[in-house]
Amino acid sequence: MNKNKKMKGFSAIIAIIAIAVILLIAIVPTYNNLATSRENVNKAYAQVQNVVQRRADLIPNLVNTVKGYTDHEEDTLTKVTNARAGVQNANSPEELAEANEELTRAVGDINVVVEAYPELKADTQFVALMDELAGSENRISVERKNYNEACQEFNTKLVRFPTNIIGKITGFKQAEYFQASESAQEVPTVDFNK
Repeated sequence: MNKNKKMKGFSAIIAIIAIAVILLIAIVPTYNNLATSRENVNKAYAQVQNVVQRRADLIPNLVNTVKGYTDHEEDTLTKVTNARAGVQNANSPEELAEANEELTRAVGDINVVVEAYPELKADTQFVALMDELAGSENRISVERKNYNEACQEFNTKLVRFPTNIIGKITGFKQAEYFQASESAQEVPTVDFNK
């Protein structure tokens, strides 16, 4: 009888250990998969920041070029400089989207200034900078798309069973999509031929 109780106790311990091992075998790869997806989101966001920063780095040269031709457009140039600072200080996708939109508007204001200074349109440095800005806009668009795709992949994993349970237990949160406001959806028109 005593031997039978020991055997049942031993069997229970073996069963508990087996269940724990099976759970670990299921949980660890799922957790690692979530962690990898989260890092893909972080990497994609860092790349968005990188291309937005690249664009922001062009702004001082643009401002200096415009300053050389204009004496009384200080308000526009100040807006551009402040918008650039906003991009550099953004700490979340939402803040970065807002700051990027503000910078786009400020650069659009420079286009208005250019209309009043035809000689600026002919300046090769200005034209090259505007081309660089246009290229940066394209890069930003591509990287925002890549970031949102990484968010979608990660967020989808977080809502699927059984990953959702492991995600909640381990504290994973949904990734925030990069969303621009409606006014940012409108592409500014740049026409130096007027």
